[in-house]
Amino acid sequence: MFEQLTQLAQQFGIDAVVKNDAIPNEQNEAVINEASSSIVTGLQKIVSEGNVSQLAELFQGNNAQDKSNPVVQKLTEQLTGNLGEKFGLNSAAASGVAASLIPQILNSLVGKAKDPNDSSFEISDIIAAISGNGDSAGIMDTISKYGGQFGLDQNADGKVDMNDAMEALKKNSGGFGDTLGSLFGK
Repeated sequence: MFEQLTQLAQQFGIDAVVKNDAIPNEQNEAVINEASSSIVTGLQKIVSEGNVSQLAELFQGNNAQDKSNPVVQKLTEQLTGNLGEKFGLNSAAASGVAASLIPQILNSLVGKAKDPNDSSFEISDIIAAISGNGDSAGIMDTISKYGGQFGLDQNADGKVDMNDAMEALKKNSGGFGDTLGSLFGK
């Protein structure tokens, strides 16, 4: 997933980074890479703080470019701080780069994750990348908590668990990935 995020950062970084006089040309690649890694670590931090419902809302809605979205705000703040700390950018330059890159990258990421015809970002890959060391228990707890609202309770027992995953596997040849995908609107 990191490679795909880096590609998105490179795509959107032309105006925000490469054409930005505040960033020395020799730092362009490092700044773009920092944007990618900040998104991954920021999403991991959101999960570790128990705010998985914010991620579910991000992937469920069409608000990934909304600068008032809590996930967009947190990731923008984190990247702004990192750019100032690691590259010595003043706060206005760092904030400008982050405010430009984060919403564009997230919007593209969410769009690709929700698009059934685009396999470059799969929900299962995103969950694995942000859950840290493959421990997706926190995400699965949230899926269980909110899953009924999104139609994931396959056996109508009032909770979303592995039994629902097995039911989904029986019903759907796409498997558990599609079940998770339905949580995020894919």
